[in-house]
Amino acid sequence: MRIFCLEDFKVEFEKLKKKNSYSSIEGDIIKYFFEKEIAQVMSGTRLNNSDDIPYIKKRLNGSGGLRIYFLFVIKDEKIYLMFVHPKTGSLGYENITDKSKALLYKRVLESIKTNNFYEIAVDKNILVFQKQ
Repeated sequence: MRIFCLEDFKVEFEKLKKKNSYSSIEGDIIKYFFEKEIAQVMSGTRLNNSDDIPYIKKRLNGSGGLRIYFLFVIKDEKIYLMFVHPKTGSLGYENITDKSKALLYKRVLESIKTNNFYEIAVDKNILVFQKQ
């Protein structure tokens, strides 16, 4: 399985990673996306009705933890992380609006068409972003 992300995800991740209250974000993402089987990664709330390319909102660390929005292209075994935000803490806020979810979906489809995204790998328990 290959994992990619939009610029929106990378920017938010880097901002959160700098805050002590979100210091576990990198490990949480690695544990969830890089250490699980495909079927396990598909858990979460589906935001569309597609069985082939589900758009998923996933809670990490329970109801007060992180929210990650991603698109999973099952046939290609590719995941596109679109956005992340915490529910609590100094940078926390409620779920994003339906309009924001729709905009993220449009952005990810456009990014896939134009190859405008990052591939994410793990090196020594650190996420490494490589521009495509």
